[in-house]
Amino acid sequence: MSTTDNQTTQPIKKGSFLQENNKSLLFIAGAIIVLIGVYFWYQNVYLKDRAKEAASKMFKAEQLIGVDSLSNKAIKGEGGYPGLEQIAKDYDNTKSANLANLYLGGIYLRKGEYKQAVDALSKYSATGSPVADPLALGLLGDAYSELKDYKQALTYYKKAADKSSKFTSPMFLKKIGLVNESLKDFKGAVEAYTKIKTQYPESQEAQLVDAYIARAQEQVK
Repeated sequence: MSTTDNQTTQPIKKGSFLQENNKSLLFIAGAIIVLIGVYFWYQNVYLKDRAKEAASKMFKAEQLIGVDSLSNKAIKGEGGYPGLEQIAKDYDNTKSANLANLYLGGIYLRKGEYKQAVDALSKYSATGSPVADPLALGLLGDAYSELKDYKQALTYYKKAADKSSKFTSPMFLKKIGLVNESLKDFKGAVEAYTKIKTQYPESQEAQLVDAYIARAQEQVK
């Protein structure tokens, strides 16, 4: 038998990698098990408890939105109840915090605080809702439009239109047309307005869209 064969059939000697590091490997394996346990506790206990607490506080904030014309109380809170800002900050990773950011974005827009609106709406995470998700995107488009960042506005209006139902898509398509006119993209404006006319003829936006189409077509070169 050759020297090479003898070397390959010899058992692992003391001082080999596995023997020298078996304690470390066992420690790592144990740490992974602990982390998995912590993760499940975080998801199923901690987050669930925080979600319930946030939802109870969110109820009061939503009431305040309806009674305060500028919703300042809803933003900052009242009578020991946290406002939307506090809920969004203290209860991140909950549905209530996500909804709070959407509310905040809409309120800031109405108050003319457009940068704050962008900040809040940018923190909103899509939930799959056919109402809330396109609304958040459309509000972002509105905020950027008010800031005269028309390229960003166009991006969000297009996303909103793609996610919207037949009831709200025409509204966002009209905004796409108007923003394209601001960007001097009159061909793009005509396309957006024409889509309203052909795909959503029963919509309110379709009733006057011929005038918008004619205006944009006059500028097409």
